[in-house]
Order: sequence, then C-alpha cells, then structure tokens
Amino acid sequence: MPPKVKITKEDIIKTALELIRTSGEQSVNARAIACSLNCSTQPIFSNFINMDALLKEVIKAGYDCYLNFLKREVESEKYPKYKAFGMGYIHFAKEEKELFKLLFMRDRTGEVNEYSPDFEQSVQMIVDTTGISPEKARLMHLEMWTCVHGIATMLVTSFVALDWELISNVLTDVYQGVRARHLTEVGK
Repeated sequence: MPPKVKITKEDIIKTALELIRTSGEQSVNARAIACSLNCSTQPIFSNFINMDALLKEVIKAGYDCYLNFLKREVESEKYPKYKAFGMGYIHFAKEEKELFKLLFMRDRTGEVNEYSPDFEQSVQMIVDTTGISPEKARLMHLEMWTCVHGIATMLVTSFVALDWELISNVLTDVYQGVRARHLTEVGK
C-alpha cells in the first residue's frame, strides 16, 4: 500500500491564497480547497478549527505578499523610500486585485483596527525626513494614504485607467502639498 500523502497547513494556506488570487475570497471554502488539493476536507479541519481560523492565516500570507511588493519597490530605487511604499501599494492593487480586496477592501467591522508595521514605518520615514512630530507625521501619512488608497481602488475596480507616470506625479504633488501644510503649521 502506498504511503498517504500528508497535506500540510502550509499547503492549505497556499491553496486558499491561490483560490483567492484567481477567483476572489468568495471562492474559498473547504470543498474548493480540498478539490484543489485532491483530498477530502479532513486535512483542512485537522489543521484549522474552522474556516475563519484558516482565513486569518490566509490574510497573514497575503499581507506577506503585499510586504514583498513594498520591498521590491524600495529595492528598485526608482523612487524615494516613502514614495516607493505608495507606489508599491498601488502596484500590489493592480497586480494582485483579489488579494488587495481581501486585505484592504473588506468589511472590518468587529476587528481590532491597529496600525500595521508598514504604516508605522511610513510614519517614521516622515518624521526622519521632515522633523515633524510623530503625531503630525501620523496625520500626514493618513492624508497621503487616502490618496494612495483611492488610486489603488480605482485601478482594482477598473474605474479608471491611469499610467504610472501620472500616478507618480499625483503622489509627488499631493505629498508636496500636504508636507508644506504640515511644515508651515509647525513653523519650519
């Protein structure tokens, strides 16, 4: 008798992530994952107490994918680091539409809304380059993020097509305006 193939937790997460990428979050259920893995649903529920627990792990894996987009954008050295984070966010939205929706466009009612590590890193970049207080930098980043998220959302939903040069120029213009206002307010 041939040995049984063991389906790992990582296999299940990877498969669920791929299902989301190709068909969206609504396509992820125990049967679809089992079918993709060519197994029963038993390995899924042996590794995860329920589908919500699996989805939490899939969100973490999706977030890692997003962080890799940011890292690649920064490493390209095409933009200053803070701008590279914004461009990476937008690139992620364009290239990974369904993952972007899962991470940044889902209903978060009932979730604890904490700032993510990349958010805090962005705030620190603003503090380091402008000298404004962390509180002001947090507000400045929130203002910038609403612009970046708006552009990303327009691309994800195919609301409008924008070329990368225009996106880059918009981010520069908005950053310079928001930065100037915050620096004026603190007398710098």
